[in-house]
Amino acid sequence: MYPLELVKPLAKDLTDFGFKGLNTAAEVEEAMENAKGTFLLVVNSVCGCAAANARPGAKLSLTGNKKPDYLFTVFAGVDREATEKAREYLLPYPPSSPAIALFKDGQLVHMLERRHIEGNTAHAIAQNLAEAYERFC
Repeated sequence: MYPLELVKPLAKDLTDFGFKGLNTAAEVEEAMENAKGTFLLVVNSVCGCAAANARPGAKLSLTGNKKPDYLFTVFAGVDREATEKAREYLLPYPPSSPAIALFKDGQLVHMLERRHIEGNTAHAIAQNLAEAYERFC
């Protein structure tokens, strides 16, 4: 677990942008089971690729006309129970932090694992997600 004072601004980077922070397994389950339409889930992290690529890319992807109906985030290394529950919905993909997943009607339809995020630019990630929004949203 990371100190709250360290991660609070990293979590706020997304929640201040409109992502709903899911902090418990029950919150994750309710969001995943009840959200209709499309939703984006960001598995946030303290790592550099989350700061430089994942969070900015996810936010930048939302500037187009098509975007998910809901935005959710869990924080790996902070909200352990919530992250573990979220990862159940990300199967068959292995645990990855950061990660960005798009769901449609409860089904995982697009996934960016750490290997897709690390070494990519925020603009490349945003473009990848925007293309997924065009297809699924």
